Amino acid sequence: MHSKGGKSTATIDKELFDGLNALAESAFPKSCACCGRTYQTAEEFLHETEKIPAATSSMKSALEEDGTTIVEVFRNCPCGSTLMDEFGDRRDMSERGHKRRQHFNKMMSYLEQKGIANDVARKELLKVLRGEKSSVLATIPPPKA
Repeated sequence: MHSKGGKSTATIDKELFDGLNALAESAFPKSCACCGRTYQTAEEFLHETEKIPAATSSMKSALEEDGTTIVEVFRNCPCGSTLMDEFGDRRDMSERGHKRRQHFNKMMSYLEQKGIANDVARKELLKVLRGEKSSVLATIPPPKA
């Protein structure tokens, strides 16, 4: 399976996913307030925590007061405490929050340069951050390093 420019769709997906992972990774490290366990990366957070029993979904979409959509991910720490991470939270004014917004804005600008409407780009980026596939983003070559 190949796209324009000779790169395989799998390569484009991986490179785009790597860029999107930079967004998610800027939210880490994250620690459990109950036991102190620290999760260095989003991958570690998802692998070393458990889905909440009896929950139909571990994710919830929410709308902020300023109209920003965020995705909240709920997981259980091995100690039993429920942890949450937010993706797309613009209220975080820390250095980590600033990095996160920079990564997201770079991806938005790049997608707009490629002809993707702002609202579509935002929706598709958030979709990938939730772990869903984006057929729209799969057709876009990754930014050059």
